[in-house]
Amino acid sequence: MIDNAPVKTVQHGNLTIEGYSRAAVQSYWRFPELSLGFDLGGQPWGFMGTETWFVTHGHLDHVAALPVYVARRRMMKMAPPVIYAPVETIEPIQQVIKSFIRLDRGRMPCDLRGLQPGDEVGLSRELVVTASAMKHTVPSLGYVVWDRRHKLKAEYRELAGEQIRDLRLAGTEVTEEVRVPLVAYAGDTAPAGLDACPAMYDAKILIAEMTFVAPEHRKEKIHKFGHMHLDDFVERRGRFRNELVIAAHLSTRYGGPVVERMVRKALPDMLGGRLMLWL
Repeated sequence: MIDNAPVKTVQHGNLTIEGYSRAAVQSYWRFPELSLGFDLGGQPWGFMGTETWFVTHGHLDHVAALPVYVARRRMMKMAPPVIYAPVETIEPIQQVIKSFIRLDRGRMPCDLRGLQPGDEVGLSRELVVTASAMKHTVPSLGYVVWDRRHKLKAEYRELAGEQIRDLRLAGTEVTEEVRVPLVAYAGDTAPAGLDACPAMYDAKILIAEMTFVAPEHRKEKIHKFGHMHLDDFVERRGRFRNELVIAAHLSTRYGGPVVERMVRKALPDMLGGRLMLWL
């Protein structure tokens, strides 16, 4: 396998988290078991086989590798990928792809689909993805991947199988949809975007940005430009009900040891051992 981009891998339960994220450099994430990825700021060769992607916004460190990814899949005779992105970004992305088609003199087939806050995407019988508005300098979406199952309604659970069958035959809806948030990905956002989507705090795995950690970097300015500070995590420590919180998208101003030291000073218990720095 060609190793052409950095990738960190972590296993949590039955899900594998793969990716890399550094502010103003590149962000990309993949969940192989869910057959989907988030953002295309870079494109590791091994990610090419994943054909469904959710892009948060149009900044280059989150979308620059989209044409590369599309071209590679065509070169390898794979089916055109399906790429979801904020509806405002679809036309500009199409123009970029058209420009590369003229440069490359070859087709670059892909299925681009625009999303708005509140939209849902059914990926399978068991998986659905919802989009929520994030707070950034450009139109940006966060995504939650839900496990959905149909279970017998409480009022029918004591009935015998024959009785339930008869109710179904009579046209009675005996089941209801139950959703459990598996993965939440916020992309780039000020804390207001995270707060506006409670499911972000409930998902088993949350990937959120922690672009700034130093005390001298003022939160007011950081929030204005659609980012989060370590202090925002400290203020919300009681809200994270996630099994795993991944803090990523750190500024290139900081080296890994500095970040580790500052975060552990502010959050000595690392949210009860649930906070992971993606360094």
